[in-house]
Amino acid sequence: MEELTGREAVIQRLRDVGLRVTGPRLEVLTVLAAGGHLDVEAITTTARERLGTLTSQAVYEMLRHFQETGLVSKFDRPGLPAVFEISGPAHQHALCSVCGRVENVETTAPKPPRGALPEWQVEDAEIVFKGLCPDCRTSAPAA
Repeated sequence: MEELTGREAVIQRLRDVGLRVTGPRLEVLTVLAAGGHLDVEAITTTARERLGTLTSQAVYEMLRHFQETGLVSKFDRPGLPAVFEISGPAHQHALCSVCGRVENVETTAPKPPRGALPEWQVEDAEIVFKGLCPDCRTSAPAA
């Protein structure tokens, strides 16, 4: 997906996938286009500051439509709320095991070893690098 920069690009992306352009959709997608991995609460709060009113339920519904049309990807964090990002080139993720921070990792997932999963038609693989982010690493007590 081409990079979403500017309000006109966000409007065009909504139209390209067949979604009607509404104020709430435009704001939620604009918040996500600003970058990062955001949970529903963060998306709702930021978009609500610009719109005045917006419910979390409405954001969940928009995100579901955005996922179905390929605009947005969801990343599940065990024990924490899922985060969302604008869909883009294939990439992997790093997950901080302390604070839950998520970063993109530009690398491709490996193919299964020869002979593994002989009956399967593997379509995708996902690698999650787990550890301490730079902030948690510097604030961790010395061992």
